[in-house]
Amino acid sequence: TDTIAANLQLSIEEKQELLEIFDPTERLSRIGDVLDIEIEKLNMDRTIQSRVKRQMERAQKEYYLNEKIKAIQKELGRGEKSEFDELKKKIEAAGMPKEVKDKAVQELKKLEAMPPMSAESTVSRNYLDWLLAVPWKKRSKEIRNISRAEKVLNEDHYGLEKIKERILEFLAVRQLVKNPKGSILCFVGPPGVGKTSLGMSIAKATGRKFVRMSLGGVRDEAEVRGHRRTYIGALPGQIIQMMKKAGTKNPVFMLDEVDKMSMDFRGDPSAALLEVLDPEQNFMFVDHYLDVEYDLSQVFFIATANVMHTIPPALQDRMEVLRLHGYTEQEKVEIAKQFLVKKQLAAAGLSDKNLKFTDDAITAIIRAYTREAGVRNLEREIGNVCRKVARKVVKEGESYNITLTEANVSEFLGVIKFRDTLAHEKSEVGLVTGLAWTEVGGSILSTEVTVVDGKGKLTLTGKLGDVMQESAQAAMSYVRSRAVRLGLPRDFYRNMDIHVHVPEGAIPKDGPSAGITIATAIASALSKIPVRRDIAMTGEITLRGKVLPIGGLKEKLLAAHRAGLFEVILPKDNEKDLAEVPENLRSAMKLHFAETMDQVLAVALESPLPEPLAPVAEPAQNIGALTPPPEAPATHQ
Repeated sequence: TDTIAANLQLSIEEKQELLEIFDPTERLSRIGDVLDIEIEKLNMDRTIQSRVKRQMERAQKEYYLNEKIKAIQKELGRGEKSEFDELKKKIEAAGMPKEVKDKAVQELKKLEAMPPMSAESTVSRNYLDWLLAVPWKKRSKEIRNISRAEKVLNEDHYGLEKIKERILEFLAVRQLVKNPKGSILCFVGPPGVGKTSLGMSIAKATGRKFVRMSLGGVRDEAEVRGHRRTYIGALPGQIIQMMKKAGTKNPVFMLDEVDKMSMDFRGDPSAALLEVLDPEQNFMFVDHYLDVEYDLSQVFFIATANVMHTIPPALQDRMEVLRLHGYTEQEKVEIAKQFLVKKQLAAAGLSDKNLKFTDDAITAIIRAYTREAGVRNLEREIGNVCRKVARKVVKEGESYNITLTEANVSEFLGVIKFRDTLAHEKSEVGLVTGLAWTEVGGSILSTEVTVVDGKGKLTLTGKLGDVMQESAQAAMSYVRSRAVRLGLPRDFYRNMDIHVHVPEGAIPKDGPSAGITIATAIASALSKIPVRRDIAMTGEITLRGKVLPIGGLKEKLLAAHRAGLFEVILPKDNEKDLAEVPENLRSAMKLHFAETMDQVLAVALESPLPEPLAPVAEPAQNIGALTPPPEAPATHQ
C-alpha cells in the first residue's frame, strides 16, 4: 500500500492522512477509492479527446470539401464573384434612392472583403437582404373608380355613412391630384362596431394591400424604430417589417389599439409614432436598423382606438379623428340579416334551408341576450344557435329545418340574460335616472338621495371620482341657493345630513354630466316630491343653475332607448348634436332641451314645487312626442 500511495498524484495533506491510517485493510480501501476517482478522470479525458478529434476531423473535412467546391466553381466561372454580381444586379433593380443605393453598394464592397465564415459577414449580408426586401418603387395599382369603391364599402358594412363619405372623398382627391400625400385617419369607437374590418374594406375598395400592426401593450420604442445593427440579433422595427410584408410602398397600414400603448425605461413608442404619422416628416422616416431614409408618405395610415384621452395630444394632432358610434337596434337587425347570419351559417356548415331567423327572433336576441354598443356578442349568440341546430342536423338528418322566432329563442339560448324594463318600478322621492357614457357605449345610472337628521354634512358614496364629487357639491350649493323655491327655510341644511349614493358601488364613476341628475335627486328628497320614473336626464350644472352641454349624446340616447326610457332631458346646447343621431331613434323619443335647472325640475318632478318655477321652454325640435308605454314591450321582459 505504501508503494502504491507513493506513486499517486496526491496532495501533501492527502498523503499525510494515508500515513496516519495504521490498519492496512482500511488504508487499502482508502487507496482504492482514490484509484476509482483517478480511473474515472482518465475515462472522461479519453471521451472528451475522442469527441474533439471527431469534430476536428469533421470540420477539416467540411473545410476541404468547401474549398474543393469553390475551386470547381471558380474553374466553371460560377464562384463567389457571381453571387456578389447577383446582389449588385438586385441593388440596381430595386429602385432605391441614390443615397440608399450608395450605402448598399458600399456595404456590398465590405461584404466582398470579409471572410465568408466571419460573424460580421452574416450581419452585413442580413442588412443587404433587408435593404433589398423592402419595397422601394413597387406600388399597388389603385382603384380610382368611386362607384365601384362605394359598392365595395356598402357590401361589407352597413351604415357608417360619414366614414364611407370620407373614403370616397379621399379617392376623389387621388383622381384630381397627381402626387397626393397619404391620409392618416383614426377610428374611435366602442368594441365590436367594425373599426378593424373597415380598414380591410378600405384596402379592398382602393385596390391596395392591407397590413396590420397591433400596438396593444407595446412599450418599447424599438418595436417601432427597430434596433441598431450593433446589437446581436437586431432587426428592423414593425413599421419596416410590415412594409416588407405588404410588398408595396402604398398599402393600407392599420395601427390597431393605438390608445393602449404604454411607456417605460425603454422609451415611449407613441413618441416614435409621431414621425411615422406626420405628413411633413414621414417621407424621410429613419429606422434604426436600416439607418437610411424610407418614404412612408404614400401609405394610407388608419389608427383605431376605443377612447381618445389615453392618446398623447401630440399624436392626436397628427390624425383625423372619425368617431364610430354604437349601433341602434334597427341597425343591429340589418347587420345580422345581411352579414352575421350568413357568416355563422357557413361557419357551422348549415344552409338557409336548415335554419332561418325571423326579424323578431333577431330583435329578441339583441334585447334579451346582449348589452353592447357593437355586434360582437350578437354574432356570438347567433353562432350558438347555429351550432345547436348543426348538432340536430347531424342527429336527425340533413332534412331537419327550423325557423327561429321570438317564441323559441329561449330553447336555444337558455334563460334571458337582460330585461329591458324601466329603470325604476315606480316614481320615488330622491331617485333619478341619469345617463352615462363609457368606452363600450352608453348606460343608465341611477342616483339616490336620502335626507336624515344631522348637522349639514354631505356624504357621497358609490366610488365617485373627483369631478363627479365636485359636481355633487355644486348641485348641493345650487339647491341651497333655491331653498325658498323648494319650500324650505334658508338654514334647512343646519339640522340635516344629505347622503348621495350612485348604485353599483364597485364600478368607478366620474365626469360632470351627472350634475343635473344629482341636483334633481337632492331637490326631490328635500321637497318630498317624487321624480318621474319614465324620464332620464344628463347635463352639467353650474352654481347659478345653468345647464351645460355634455358628450356622448348618441350613446346616451341609445342607452335610454334600450332601458325603455323614451323621454330625456338634455342641455339646450346639445340640440345641434342631434344631426348625429339616427332618424329612427329621434322619432322614437321625446326630447326636452333645458337651459336652466328650473326648467329641468319643471319637467322631471311629478308635481310643481311650492313656489312657481319659470316655464320650461318648448324644445326647438320636439321630436316624436309620443308618451312611452307604462310598461316595456313584452319582448323586453
